[in-house]
Amino acid sequence: MTPMIPGMPDPTTRTNNRVRRNWAGNLTYTARDVIAPRSVEEVQRAFTTTTGPVTIVGSTHCFNDIANTTGTHILTNRLEPLPDGPLDVRSEPDGTGVVRVPAGATYGAVAATLHTQGWSLSNFASLPHITVGGAIATGTHGSGDTNPGLVSAVEGFTLVTPTGDIVQMRRDGSGDVPAEAGVHLGALGAVVFVDLRVRPAFEVRQDLLVGLPWEAVTSHYDEVTSAAYSVSMFTRWDEHTVDQVWLKSVVTDSATPPGVATVRELGATLATVPLHPLPGVDPVHCTVQLGRPGPPLDRLPHFKMGFTPSHGEELQSEYLVPRRHVRAAITALRQLRDLIQPLLFVSEIRTMAPDHTWLSPSASEPTVGFHFTWRPVERDVLRVLPVLEAALAPYDARPHWGKLHRVSGERISELYPRIGEFRDVARSLDPNRRLVNRYLADVVGL
Repeated sequence: MTPMIPGMPDPTTRTNNRVRRNWAGNLTYTARDVIAPRSVEEVQRAFTTTTGPVTIVGSTHCFNDIANTTGTHILTNRLEPLPDGPLDVRSEPDGTGVVRVPAGATYGAVAATLHTQGWSLSNFASLPHITVGGAIATGTHGSGDTNPGLVSAVEGFTLVTPTGDIVQMRRDGSGDVPAEAGVHLGALGAVVFVDLRVRPAFEVRQDLLVGLPWEAVTSHYDEVTSAAYSVSMFTRWDEHTVDQVWLKSVVTDSATPPGVATVRELGATLATVPLHPLPGVDPVHCTVQLGRPGPPLDRLPHFKMGFTPSHGEELQSEYLVPRRHVRAAITALRQLRDLIQPLLFVSEIRTMAPDHTWLSPSASEPTVGFHFTWRPVERDVLRVLPVLEAALAPYDARPHWGKLHRVSGERISELYPRIGEFRDVARSLDPNRRLVNRYLADVVGL
């Protein structure tokens, strides 16, 4: 049985109990009804027996209204739950595997089951609590110079359209939906199953360093981000140093990974006690650190599956910039320190490889993500975002689709040269625009 997502209701198949708020609590949903289907057939009926707007909801871990509706919410958290036993992993000639999972399952639940079978996902977002379907829809990512966004692991998915039809996306191009539409924003229908590429189980260790000088970051950025399989830098944009560098290295032997020495030589100090990214917060919620090897589920995310992720009461924004602009973007953000710091819990800097989907913020070239975990003062944050976005605009910064931003639909069209092709696909699958809410209309142009 797929575990319930913390904070989500456990409704019957059809209920008037609403999913009242998103994960962060900053948005009150306006859906008039909620349906929680438990099978593909019930998803089809959820579309064909209702009228008006409809939106698909996963873990509610979006901070804007991309998953809001004035009509019906269809929940995925009870849809075709994970089996109690093993997953059916198909072995591939290259040594990898492909596994079909319910779109409403969380990455944590999928990874825990795969681990018992000797398989692993290649990468994770910063927390494992999010659903597979929701993360793919919004272009969510982890970190690592060679790690694309999470959609890159998708070999295909099964989709129920608003007309009740079942269509397929296949990476090899044999499906009904182009693979380039994998980041789909919920605008194509309800994804019910996802086929994920997995790899043989491996181990990862986390080594944390503190106090890396900004001069070292800007002068030796490539050396820092290539120091491990996955690298994150946490900062409050203080004047002289980055607060923390998290190196997540694939374990090949018992030796300390060479990347640790690289970052130490650049001026950072090895942490000797566990740390939380947010200053002063107990790291008990964080995944295991101090160089202790373990499975990717317990090392690549920053937070454990069984605990409240990050700060809980917070807001989030993120902007993704082509890597070729990283030094200029860092300089621009450091100049906004006095504006940002009073509203900020912490920022995170991560890297991604391209994933070649039309609407991925890291679609076509190596990318750097600048993430902001804000204090829960939404009105003040929304006043600051246009200033921040103007500073990053010369560097073609793309906002994360599921987080707070003020980027206009006109600018989005400029940033995504193939968005027109995505709109055509969306309109062909949803000719009556039932899935089009305010966000998809104003920001995406549907």
